[in-house]
Amino acid sequence: MSNEMDYLDDVINVSETPTNPPTIVDKIEKEHEFDAEAALILNAILIGCVLLSYYIKVNRIYYLPESAAAMMVGVVIGGLARLFVDDDGLQLFSFSPEIFFFVLLPPIIFEAGYSLEKKHFFDNLGAITLYAVFGTMISTFTVGYLCILGAKKGFITSIDADNPMEPLLFGALISAVDPVATLSIMGSPELQCDRLLYSLVFGESVLNDAVAIVLFKTFRKYYSPDMPDMTESDIPRALLSFLSVSIFSIVVGVGLGLISSFIYKHSNISQFPKFETALLFLFCYLCYATAEAIELSGIMALFFNGVVLSHYNSYNLSKTAHVTSDHIFATLAVVMETIVFLYMGMGVFTGKFNNWDLRFTICAFIFCLIGRFANIFPLSWFANLCRKRNIITKEMQFVLWFVGLRGAIAFALSENMPGPNKDIYATATLSICMFTTIFCGGFTERILSTFNMKQPDQPSGPSSFGGDEFGENYLYDNLVMASPIVENVTKTVYKGTKGMWTKMDDKYLKPLFGGADESTSINDDDEDDGNDSIGGYELSDVENRN
Repeated sequence: MSNEMDYLDDVINVSETPTNPPTIVDKIEKEHEFDAEAALILNAILIGCVLLSYYIKVNRIYYLPESAAAMMVGVVIGGLARLFVDDDGLQLFSFSPEIFFFVLLPPIIFEAGYSLEKKHFFDNLGAITLYAVFGTMISTFTVGYLCILGAKKGFITSIDADNPMEPLLFGALISAVDPVATLSIMGSPELQCDRLLYSLVFGESVLNDAVAIVLFKTFRKYYSPDMPDMTESDIPRALLSFLSVSIFSIVVGVGLGLISSFIYKHSNISQFPKFETALLFLFCYLCYATAEAIELSGIMALFFNGVVLSHYNSYNLSKTAHVTSDHIFATLAVVMETIVFLYMGMGVFTGKFNNWDLRFTICAFIFCLIGRFANIFPLSWFANLCRKRNIITKEMQFVLWFVGLRGAIAFALSENMPGPNKDIYATATLSICMFTTIFCGGFTERILSTFNMKQPDQPSGPSSFGGDEFGENYLYDNLVMASPIVENVTKTVYKGTKGMWTKMDDKYLKPLFGGADESTSINDDDEDDGNDSIGGYELSDVENRN
């Protein structure tokens, strides 16, 4: 009997013995399983988005841009994640501003600069600078002060009416134009979009993002939760900071681009295509990281870095590395853009926002339309004063106003918004980004058709876009109003400056950094029908780059 009692006591004691807590090995294995599942889910979603983009392209579904489709897929995935995934697992489906700025964004910006048709861009640099710099500032202050006015009048109650820096920060971030959806439609070869319009939209979008980020960072330096630190005496200092950041960012991008080109030009690395492509990829991130580390604009530096590398270093690459790098950067840009819009859609349900004000969201959207109007139409009028031919028509101005979409950069900046009202601004930004991407992007093709912005029979010779600068359709932005005397002087100065730059480039810079001799193409502009639209900066044949 005693033996049976002892046995029962042992059983009870064993059953009451607590289980051992999970060891470090168990935690590591569990994290590994979670990461594997996360990678599986993310890759499956991305494959689905790419196949969906392929279906949209093949069937020419212009009312649903690829970016809008990825965003809608993200909304569905985010909703399912909110229902079936715990709070710890939701981190996988949440938008991270730091990952966006340091992982996803650099390949997109570099590819934009590296594949840029430089003649088209620089021929319209005057108008692009007006829109991207002065237009962004106009939009920023218009949206900011309208928000302040609405708060002071009591119509908007969810933001601080006594701290003007909050609305100005919001005005800066919401002025970041990111028309990926529109450009994906306008860039379709079968649409034959007006090339001047495409150049203006593309150029503004690239520089505008950098300007908006610099403005945002400048305003954030003077932000205080109680009262702004900025006084009237600080305004000139803030403008000087804005200009200095912009200029030094360009210097960093150009400088690192020249250093990279020098290394390629004076080494035998072209014998090893793998190292060529790897070094180009690493210099891309080095430029962006360097600019951000010294508190400059990584976007602006990286864009001009790509332009310099395309102008000089592309001629130093071997044939294999040239083709490979072009395709790799284009592929990376597509994948990164898909991830960005996918995560923006997920953010609807996984953003963990505590506040959302419908009234402020609607008002902010209206203020954005007003700010965009105050930007495009007056500056287009001023730009047309400086143009004799190919003016920016009213129809083109309306399209420019309509396609001013807000995208990932605006949303990422809103995630870095300081202050207690961060969620109000972030949810309003996300709502505006989604509406403009899906609605405005979807109506782009119809708007282009309505306003006759398609050119199906556009020739490719000197009379087309980018042809003879002072021929029938010259697109050069004069800096003064075009009277006959001033026009002749401007032509002389422009051609003299261009010739001087070309000679200096050919004689001093290209022997150091690489590139093709442009003097022949410049002198034979009137006779060259094949490559004139590319402007002598690029060659259409890959073999001619070597």
